[in-house]
Amino acid sequence: MARAGTPLAEALAVRPVLLDGGLSNQLTDQGCDLSGGLWSARVLAEAPAQVAAAHAAYVRAGAEVLITASYQVSYEEFGRRGRGRDQVSALLRRSVELADRATGAAGPERDVWVAASVGPYGAVLADGSEYRGQYGLGARELAAFHAPRIEALRSAGPDVLALETIPDADEAAVLLELLAGTGAAAWLSYTVEGGRTRAGQPLDRAFALAAEVPEVIAVGVNCCDPAEVADAVRTAADATGKPVVAYPNDGSVWDAATGVWHAPAAPAPWPVSAWRRAGARLIGGCCRVTPDDIAALAPRLRP
Repeated sequence: MARAGTPLAEALAVRPVLLDGGLSNQLTDQGCDLSGGLWSARVLAEAPAQVAAAHAAYVRAGAEVLITASYQVSYEEFGRRGRGRDQVSALLRRSVELADRATGAAGPERDVWVAASVGPYGAVLADGSEYRGQYGLGARELAAFHAPRIEALRSAGPDVLALETIPDADEAAVLLELLAGTGAAAWLSYTVEGGRTRAGQPLDRAFALAAEVPEVIAVGVNCCDPAEVADAVRTAADATGKPVVAYPNDGSVWDAATGVWHAPAAPAPWPVSAWRRAGARLIGGCCRVTPDDIAALAPRLRP
């Protein structure tokens, strides 16, 4: 196994670290069916070997952090499909175990960390709500949704929790309250548009929520247009003084109504050097970023 022995926070203090890319697009390329509201969680439940293979593809591409397939796993949605709570907890733990198993593809010479994905409430609605936020739920309801997922993922022993694609600072505040005092390392990344959270809140205030939470080892953005990254990285660094995580989409735009990605006519190159100068330390890709893209990114982080 090539599971990292050094805490991720220690690695970030001395060098940039390469994240993986989009798990869903790799599963699709492997021939998996992601239709329906469960998305990649369907593959996790029905074809776990495919998830392990997708993780391994990113390790071979040079990724040093694998983000688990737990993003869209919820007790509520699987419960509606006849799965008991113990079964869903086991599924969440399985997501960590599969990523852990795939770290072996790195060989003994390279460390790989496992990040347990904690997606937003909006993801399980499967209607694009993670790009809007403001679900109409109170803090107590959001805490009741997230707390058991976090507990199950933590019990599997990931290196870090990825509180990712969070569209709303109010939801982030709930997640951070659940995290505070646990000692569990985590990063917090918002999905953003127009220099604000998807719910329209100022980014400096949204990032500042994590500034005094010692469990948070990095803050930043993901699942956004690459053009949003540079300004967001600077804002995150200024607001928190913490290392910054950045893993945007490939530049495509998701149409929730039709379930179709609209790709840009000419994808712009990523100014990774500028992101690094602004404070980015965890860098990779989200939706539609492939193992080949990660392989091309690797030498730009480790020249």
